[in-house]
Amino acid sequence: MEKDASSLVRLNIGGKKFCTTADTLTQCEPDSMLAAMFSGRHTLCEDPEKAYVFVDRDGKHFRHILNWLRDGVVPTLKESEYTELLREAEYYQLLGLIDGIHDVLNKKKEDDQLDAELTRTDIIKCIQSERVRFRGVNLSGLDLSKLDLSFVDFSHACLKSVFFSRANLQCAKFRDVDAEGSIFHNATLRECEFTGANLRGSLLAGACLQSANLQDACLIDCSFCGADLRSAHLQNADLTGANLEGAVLEGANLKGAKLSNANLKGANLQRAYLRHVNLRDTDLEGAKLDGANLLGAIR
Repeated sequence: MEKDASSLVRLNIGGKKFCTTADTLTQCEPDSMLAAMFSGRHTLCEDPEKAYVFVDRDGKHFRHILNWLRDGVVPTLKESEYTELLREAEYYQLLGLIDGIHDVLNKKKEDDQLDAELTRTDIIKCIQSERVRFRGVNLSGLDLSKLDLSFVDFSHACLKSVFFSRANLQCAKFRDVDAEGSIFHNATLRECEFTGANLRGSLLAGACLQSANLQDACLIDCSFCGADLRSAHLQNADLTGANLEGAVLEGANLKGAKLSNANLKGANLQRAYLRHVNLRDTDLEGAKLDGANLLGAIR
């Protein structure tokens, strides 16, 4: 069926009905699949009674595609919806819309990085003073690696995805912080307080956490590979799915800790307190348990 450029086109996209013109479908994105379909060079199959051209795609976002072809404006959507729209744009080979969506998502990432209330330079200036407190401050996404942040009070702060790699955080306070996805690789965290902190998915591999207080902390899916947790307080901490392979937990208190699917291969648990702890789904292959208190532990 041939189409005149200004003729009306009726579309059925996965059951949703749309009406537009051949001009709209061909002019903005001339190299797209839609432009090719309605260029007049192809025969299209229509419902003879209703004259709708059927396309077997989800019609949820097709109105956004039509508006893009009409106005050249990328719609304002949630991030998950941009992912869905991008998939449709790729199917219809709408190269301009694909680039537009990527531009929006990249700008959003840049804006998210600017949400932090302070910069690395601000932090360095602050820590030169005698007493430093960042209680309740949003520092998400900052690079604070290799800084001397010992004794700093971060309590109740937002520290999501902060880089603390190789930083000196001895005796720092992280009480009730939200530090999900933060990086503490090889950091010094001796005697730090993490009571009630959310560290879900954080990387603490190789960190020194001697005598650190992690009571009631969310440590789900954290990596403590090779970390030094000697005499650490881990009472009631949630270590579900945590990787503690090769970690030193000598003398650590794990009373009430959740260790379901935790990896403790080759870990040193000598003299650790594991009384009544459920170890049934914990990988303890090669772990050292000499002198550990395992009274009532479930294995």
